[in-house]
Amino acid sequence: MTRMFRDGRTETVRSCTSEAVAFVRAMEDVSATNAQRLSLFQKAAEKHQNMYRLAMTGSGIDRHLFCLYIVSKYLSADSPFLNKVLSEPWRLSTSQTPQQQLNLVDINKFPKYVGAGGGFGPVADDGYGVSYIIVGENLITFHISSKFSSPNTVRVQTTLHFQTLFFNYLSTLCDLQDSYRFGQNIQKAMIDIQTLFRLDQDKKTPEYLHLQNGKKHI
Repeated sequence: MTRMFRDGRTETVRSCTSEAVAFVRAMEDVSATNAQRLSLFQKAAEKHQNMYRLAMTGSGIDRHLFCLYIVSKYLSADSPFLNKVLSEPWRLSTSQTPQQQLNLVDINKFPKYVGAGGGFGPVADDGYGVSYIIVGENLITFHISSKFSSPNTVRVQTTLHFQTLFFNYLSTLCDLQDSYRFGQNIQKAMIDIQTLFRLDQDKKTPEYLHLQNGKKHI
C-alpha cells in the first residue's frame, strides 16, 4: 500500500471500524430497513476508502508501530504497549491479489481468459487466509486457506459471481463442515449486500443461481 514511496511495499488497513460495526449490526437488526442499511454501508465504505488513502500516503499506523517496535528492541527499551498491540493473533488475514494491472485483456470480451488467481496461507495456526480477487464489475474470487493441523479450520476454495452467484465446491471438500460454513457465510453476506441496492424490492429476496457439487439450485 506504500508503493508510491521508494522501498515502500505494504501497510495494514484494519477493517473493523465503528462504521463497519454499525453496518453489521444493522444487517442483524430485523427492524432496520434496507435504506438504512445501505446508508450505513456507504458510510463504512467511505471510511474504509479513506483508511486506504492514508495507508497509501504513508499515514497508516501499523508500520509506524512496527518501526517503533524495532527501535525499542535496538535500544533494549521494553514497551508493554508495543508488546501487546503487536502480539495480537491475526486469525483472519485478508488481502487482494489483482487479476491484472495493465488491462492488457478485456475480460468482458474474453471471459475464458479469467483465472481463479492465487491465495496465501493463514498467519495464525488456527486462523484463515482469505484472498479476494475483484475481476471486473461482476466477478469476485475468494481463496480461503487454513492448516490441516488445526482442528478448527480446513481448506476450501470459493468463487462468487454477482449476476449468477454460483458456488462450486469440489466434492472432496464438501464434508469439511467448518470451512464449508465459512464459505456459505461469505456467499450469504454478498447476497445480502446485493439486496441493499434493490430498494424497490425491500422485502423481496433476490433470485440467484446456486451451483453446489455441480447441481443447480434456484
